[in-house]
Amino acid sequence: MTGALAVHRLGTVLCLASALLCAAAAVAERLRIRAARRRTASVLALPPVRRRPLPGPRVRSAAAAWAVPAAVLAAVWLLVGGPVGAPAGCAAALAVRRLRRRPRPDPAGAVDPREVERRLPFAADLLAACLAAGAGPVQAAEAVGESLGGPVGEALALAGAEVRLGGEPGAAWGRLARIPGAAPLAQCLERASRTGAPAAGQAARLAGALREERARSAQARAQRAAVLVSAPVGLCFLPAFLAVGVAPVVIGMAAGLLSAR
Repeated sequence: MTGALAVHRLGTVLCLASALLCAAAAVAERLRIRAARRRTASVLALPPVRRRPLPGPRVRSAAAAWAVPAAVLAAVWLLVGGPVGAPAGCAAALAVRRLRRRPRPDPAGAVDPREVERRLPFAADLLAACLAAGAGPVQAAEAVGESLGGPVGEALALAGAEVRLGGEPGAAWGRLARIPGAAPLAQCLERASRTGAPAAGQAARLAGALREERARSAQARAQRAAVLVSAPVGLCFLPAFLAVGVAPVVIGMAAGLLSAR
């Protein structure tokens, strides 16, 4: 009887989980379609389509935050059952809620700094060339980002596309500024996109400064490597120095003292 009840509860939980997954997939697909329609309307300058007002952002954020913990609570309650099911479900829901509220690491922090250091001066040079040829900052960022690739290229292409589609320039270029060392370049592009000021000369100067900074970093790493290499080499030569230089002197002094006695 107990085994049949457990199987029944497990089947109920699986059905509920499948229903929740289907509902979440449907909502995500609807949101994706709406976002695509908004982007198309902003590009083609179409009149906005009137829809029923959606719930406020607080209601939507609260529903999204508590949907998974509520599903976990129901699943644990159905699986465990009895008087222990409700407390176990509440504990599991609180644990899931705490795990979801933990701050997630910034994607920019996972970027390889050496890859960024290698590509950033090249990106600034390409941007300066595009801007000097008459391209705008948005077009230059998209062209350089698509041709360069890597974390810097992806950030440039994404920022340029977002600004072109009507996004906030500060937020779009701010994502590029999160990459280590790219903040001055992002500020230059944001200023040029907002005010229309020429940015080719400043981008070229930034490329030179980034190249000099890369050379200084390489020199510092080389000096640090020289120090780290000299210590093991010195330790390797220490036994030979003791055997050839110190040991004969000590033996000679000891022989003289013993013969004097």
